[in-house]
Amino acid sequence: MRARILIIEDNEQNLYLMRYILEDCGYEIHSAQDGREGIESAASLHPDLILLDIQLPTMDGYTVARHLRQNPALAGTPIIAVTSYAMPGDREKAVDAGCNGYIEKPIDPDTFEVQVGQYLGMRGHGERRS
Repeated sequence: MRARILIIEDNEQNLYLMRYILEDCGYEIHSAQDGREGIESAASLHPDLILLDIQLPTMDGYTVARHLRQNPALAGTPIIAVTSYAMPGDREKAVDAGCNGYIEKPIDPDTFEVQVGQYLGMRGHGERRS
């Protein structure tokens, strides 16, 4: 089965680029445009990976990550912050909130799928873990 990835991102251009790259690699992509929708989508989809923007409307990504970590069904789901926040301490702040990793924006289309695949711990492109 294909790996299911939830992208929580409010910027249409960023969402389009991530979706385009990952769908082309065979992943099943779902998206949410704000934190509340992302929390609800994650609870119903049980994705294999969550890509989380930190700068979201109404609820920032740190708060979203903390909410996601409170759901026992999502405890083992990798959450990766995908953000333009690149100041000293930003990576640690994301990890402290519950993220497993950090990818800086703007994403590099040549390496993005490899980065995502590493977090999924997968060998094949787009194959869902058994």
